[in-house]
Amino acid sequence: MSLADQSSGKPRRGWRLPSPWSVGAALIAALVVAPILAVFWIALFPAENIWPHLVSTTLPRYLSNTLVLMFGVGALAGAAGSGAAWLVSRYEFPGRRWLEWLLLLPLAIPAYVGAYALVDFLEYAGPVQSTLRQLFGWKTARDYWFPEIRSMGAAIIVLAAALYPYVYLLARNAFREQSGSSEEVAQSLGSGAMGRFWRVGLPLARPAIAAGMAIVMMESVNDFGTVDYFAVQTLTTGIFSVWLQSNNAGGAAQIATTVLALVILLVLLEKSSRRKMRFFNLSTRSRPVTRKVLPPRGAWLATLACLIPFAMGFLLPGGVILKHALRNAENWADPRLWEAGLHTLVVCGLAAILTVLGAVFLVYGVRLSGRQLPRLLLPVTTIGYAAPGAVLGVGILIPLAGLDHALADAVESATGRDIGLVLTGSAFALILSYFVRFFAIAQGAADAAMGRVSPNLALAARSLGRTQGRTLVEVYYPLIRASIASALLLVFVDCVKELPATLLLRPFNYETLATRVHEQASLENLGGAAPAAVLVIGVGLAAVGLLARANR
Repeated sequence: MSLADQSSGKPRRGWRLPSPWSVGAALIAALVVAPILAVFWIALFPAENIWPHLVSTTLPRYLSNTLVLMFGVGALAGAAGSGAAWLVSRYEFPGRRWLEWLLLLPLAIPAYVGAYALVDFLEYAGPVQSTLRQLFGWKTARDYWFPEIRSMGAAIIVLAAALYPYVYLLARNAFREQSGSSEEVAQSLGSGAMGRFWRVGLPLARPAIAAGMAIVMMESVNDFGTVDYFAVQTLTTGIFSVWLQSNNAGGAAQIATTVLALVILLVLLEKSSRRKMRFFNLSTRSRPVTRKVLPPRGAWLATLACLIPFAMGFLLPGGVILKHALRNAENWADPRLWEAGLHTLVVCGLAAILTVLGAVFLVYGVRLSGRQLPRLLLPVTTIGYAAPGAVLGVGILIPLAGLDHALADAVESATGRDIGLVLTGSAFALILSYFVRFFAIAQGAADAAMGRVSPNLALAARSLGRTQGRTLVEVYYPLIRASIASALLLVFVDCVKELPATLLLRPFNYETLATRVHEQASLENLGGAAPAAVLVIGVGLAAVGLLARANR
């Protein structure tokens, strides 16, 4: 302690009591991280250790299928996304202006909806095989060969078609930001179109493409609806099988830790690749790349190359689902559909509001604290987005069930009244899973938005007597409300599409639009699933429109 501090009687800075904002921020960070820590705890101390049995029987199959799926989807989505991004960024061809934004539309359709549509389109009674039998006079399936639809290959194609926009969006922005001078230098040295792509464009955009592929592979690990429908046994389906069919929560947690290890490895590899590769624009006058007009044949080939992923990811599933929704119009009057829609609106709306409010509180609290520890905790709170929904289901439901029973027993012993399961018997666990899973989206939006607000504005408000709370409401909120509204919509849409966590954590006989689509399609009733799928797609389209507007 300095002499000045001793004489003034002021306490040292290190002993300063934390503000309520800092304490609240720390509690929110703990809430987000707690389910992940719970998974590791349950896996390390299971009631019945079946890890040796898993290792010797099903785990190698789950792991190998997951790795094949993950790398297959990553490679296919990376090729489709980066190739389409290169074409729309570098060349002029028919439909380029439309395709530049249409290529984002597959984000509106969940992968499991694409799986149902593809099977309906290609199955024995579907239009493709029916047309082939009519054309060639075939009578039965024994008269011809057709690829197996419900297979690993089909799952890879469906997931890649649904997820390539992650790579496309990041790669397109990276290609657009490159300088035109490097392109001209490569051309003057004799490099052709493919040479410029492999030697100039791709290396400069590699960090962005790697980030997009990492997101795609993490989403592939998270998927349940697609792989379950195609009968592909992955680590995620293994969690459901071991927990719900074998009634072994510890074994499910042990498989969940394997999933988390894969996800963490992906995140570390992606960050390592970006750290080792740095590119700088050394020119004082950076000019954008001028798009080249392709000859007629090449132009139409470029249009076709961009149409294929758009057709596979949006036109095919959207068209099949819309056909069934119109053909089975009576299903729109089903009261269970609108009950599921109301549940979705209430639960996802509450989750989105709480997630965004929590993110704003956390970011603002970290900024007010001025300490190093809260700032270190801030990126840790994004781990929930990398954790698959099935993993969060294990980490949330098991501890909450124990707390629920303890709470019910305590109330019954004190009052003689049985209150039942308050936490797991309601939508509380579901809202909590959405909060943890998508907190990173809201936190990133809030952090970026507050980072654009000058600290001098807040200091001026405080000097005029405004409290920290009123400064947030009167200074920050008017400046960041557009970003907050965007985050609110994006979190809501992701909650609507989330399937694994919803299946595990929803109350008994509680349907959302996502679970209704899954259950009806599992019963081979695509007509019954179509109206709910149309509503899910409509919500997704709103989010894609917002995303396209933000990236113009």
